[in-house]
Amino acid sequence: MIRIRACVLALAALAVVPAPKTVFSQDRTRIVTTSADLKSLSEAVGGDRVEVETLSSPEQDPHAIEVKPAQLARLRQAGLLVKIGLDHEPWLARLPISKLPVVDASKSVRLLQTETPRLRVERKAHVHAYGNTHYWLDPYNAHPISASILAGLVALRPADEAFFEANRAAFISLLNSKIPEWEATLEPYRGTKVVVVHNSWAYFAERFGLQIVAAVEPHPGVPPSATELATLFKRMRETGVRILIADPNANPALVRQIAEKAEAKPVTLLPSGKDYIALFDENVKRLSAALNPG
Repeated sequence: MIRIRACVLALAALAVVPAPKTVFSQDRTRIVTTSADLKSLSEAVGGDRVEVETLSSPEQDPHAIEVKPAQLARLRQAGLLVKIGLDHEPWLARLPISKLPVVDASKSVRLLQTETPRLRVERKAHVHAYGNTHYWLDPYNAHPISASILAGLVALRPADEAFFEANRAAFISLLNSKIPEWEATLEPYRGTKVVVVHNSWAYFAERFGLQIVAAVEPHPGVPPSATELATLFKRMRETGVRILIADPNANPALVRQIAEKAEAKPVTLLPSGKDYIALFDENVKRLSAALNPG
């Protein structure tokens, strides 16, 4: 009887112990990012001291995100917002972020195409007035991006500075070991002339030695006219372009038409991914396979 009573008391004591928290633990900094790539980099630096959610998935058009109510609620609870910056996320202006600490990941990045004339507003497409915004597609730019994230986290949690610095150093070490592998894989194709559907690939092309002859879209987000397509076909034939790089959201009929008319091989590369290192692993594999099908 005494043993039974003891067991009952023990179970009763366990029943009043609070359940462990599984969502938004108070000892972690809540980070919201505007892209899956920034989520991956924020997790690499923050480790188990952060909880990170992205407002966009790799499959979405990053320039036209519709934030869901649940995401908006979590944004209000966040301690830090990490964004691509420039004019990559025009939809951010509609969100309540005026009092939220923000890391603009573009601040220390060397931008490309800052001199390129941009689309008039009346064409109703996204406008990149400050240069090409797809800077994370050069893996070396993860150095300044992760440094900006580190600074943002240290400002919020100065006692964890050494922890965040060690995490970033480990990530950069891994990244630096991978970049030579990617460069070696694509080295035989350095100087290859390509056409891109969307102008997402300037940084990737510069890093890996590709020459972008033209973009299918005459302006960002605007499909080409029949006259513009005819000019594109002529230029591809004259320059000997045999590779057409498309994004997953590209119009498949348009990609097929260009590939057939210009006798070019289409390859779909991924402009965003849930794992930053894996993103380059996959893109390098896809591109090398397209360039060397044998």
